[in-house]
Amino acid sequence: MALVTVITGSVSDRTVVDPALDILRNHKVSYELVVASAHRDPERLIQIIKESEEKGTRVFIAAAGMAAHLAGAVAAHTVRPVIGLPVGSGPLKGQDSLLSTVMMPSGMPVATVAIDGGKNAAWLALQILALLPDGAKLQKELEDERERIRETIQDAEKQWLKELEDKNSVTA
Repeated sequence: MALVTVITGSVSDRTVVDPALDILRNHKVSYELVVASAHRDPERLIQIIKESEEKGTRVFIAAAGMAAHLAGAVAAHTVRPVIGLPVGSGPLKGQDSLLSTVMMPSGMPVATVAIDGGKNAAWLALQILALLPDGAKLQKELEDERERIRETIQDAEKQWLKELEDKNSVTA
């Protein structure tokens, strides 16, 4: 059973999608990766969505560049959460992808992360899964990760201030 189904429009999106898969894997969250085009094979996409739901998918991540209709197409065929991952490609470097993904009609929401934001797509999927009745362990992992992030920032600040202090004491 894959809790997360990651659908990407092209294998060229791999550099954006792989970091998301790493995060899911590191948190021992089962996922399925599928390459499917909303434009080139819409019937197959619908079949993938339905089969994924039957197999237990709770969250979809849809990564696509340029026209980026993939997340919207997924949202049109499921009521489960869909996370749109716009891929920076083409002459507009992902601006078109971002707008195509975020501008969904009322009743067809897609939670959208930043252009090339594969990591945040995975983190958001984990946060959604942590809300499930058996998500307490995952929630604790996420809380611990946030604390590590805070500590890293505080350590970096201390280091920077120390370096400034050292420079100021030399020039004083």
